[in-house]
Amino acid sequence: MSKHEEVIKYISNLSVGTKISVRTMASLLGISEGTAYRAIKDCDDMGIVTTIPRIGTVRIEKVEKKKKEVLTFGEVISIVDGSIAAGKAGIHKTLGKFKIGAMTPEAITEYITPGSLLIVGNREEVQELALLNGCGIIITGGFKCSDNIKKLANEKEMPVICSMYDTFTVASMINKAISETIVKQDIVIIEDIMDCNYPYLKNTDTIKQWKDLMNVTSEAMFPVVNGEMKLLGVISPNQLLESLNDEDLMEKVMNKNVITLEPKTTAAYASHVMDREGIQFCPVVYSKKLIGVVKRKDIMRALQYVSKQHKTEENLENIVLKRFKFHWEGEQMHFEGRITPEMLDPVGTASWSSLNMLLSSMAIVCLKEKNNMNLFIDSIYTHFMKPVQIDTDIDAYVDIIDKGKTFCKVMDRSFCKVEISMYDDKKDLIAKAFLSAKGISK
Repeated sequence: MSKHEEVIKYISNLSVGTKISVRTMASLLGISEGTAYRAIKDCDDMGIVTTIPRIGTVRIEKVEKKKKEVLTFGEVISIVDGSIAAGKAGIHKTLGKFKIGAMTPEAITEYITPGSLLIVGNREEVQELALLNGCGIIITGGFKCSDNIKKLANEKEMPVICSMYDTFTVASMINKAISETIVKQDIVIIEDIMDCNYPYLKNTDTIKQWKDLMNVTSEAMFPVVNGEMKLLGVISPNQLLESLNDEDLMEKVMNKNVITLEPKTTAAYASHVMDREGIQFCPVVYSKKLIGVVKRKDIMRALQYVSKQHKTEENLENIVLKRFKFHWEGEQMHFEGRITPEMLDPVGTASWSSLNMLLSSMAIVCLKEKNNMNLFIDSIYTHFMKPVQIDTDIDAYVDIIDKGKTFCKVMDRSFCKVEISMYDDKKDLIAKAFLSAKGISK
């Protein structure tokens, strides 16, 4: 076991809440500060430590993916630009809900639940009630924490956070952070879909062992690793030549030029990589070691599943098209809307970036309506003819061009080109764009 792995194992065995520093770790284990830093950084990536402002790095309980309770009290300190007044032993804990303590102590009791966060001002009796019920608190408005509350917080190991912001601002900041985290959870990444138990070969294995593994598993491609699970290459039927003997070793015939993915890579990006390289199989590595395998069909299946889920979050495309109506006119999709203040540049005309997003968003909506597919934009060419001022009514027409030729199936993908023409209220041409895209059929 390497020094790096020993440090990670040591940190993994520490009690939750233990404070960690590079210098202390290096001195304690007799290693360089560089080795200690890299190990702590990897532990942060693994989700077993976190760095909290004015506190330092702390060992935490690993938060399971897709879990609703996605924020720790330590993260809240950073979000609200606050400071920890008491209850430091509980900063690693996760919070499920947050409440605003704007009621009388009698009325608020039923709303306080263990593991929640109560946002409150200088109402000490409400603060005490929250801590007694296992609830952390944020004291807003720059108010200080009394000695009595500090003592109780330390006994209950529930954090008391002080913030200079008012209650409304603090609640808005936390709500935004939770929403953004939930959006990230909905994004499919490789570790969600990879096969952690996929068979592999070692560099010392023979051609015969490879053939036997193919017969047992019905798979043809396998990653090749050394004794420490470090990925060395990939073996596929392309390397099985007649000149080879059954006793020849994997390291002699394997392909060493391997495209790999990391566990945190998004499925959408991985799809681009595998499509570009023309591969159907990809090893997943962490710190150069094999941890799984993902196949292109698994990525396609995951993206198709996600596309069918109802999305309530507002994204940039929705914001851009919020004030536009569209309908089909024969084979064209007609958009009608108006230039709004959000689209302006500093001099008062519609900005290039907003109009370009408007054109591309219209094209995407048209393709999704027409072909029911998820899209990846390959390229867009835009020609702007004239500036546009605020409150100008505009009409845009989207045409799918060369449909018969461009919608051909290649590696389970559909390719297409779109033309978008935009006109002002005088019917003068404002902009014209050509967009090429490829999609995954649902």
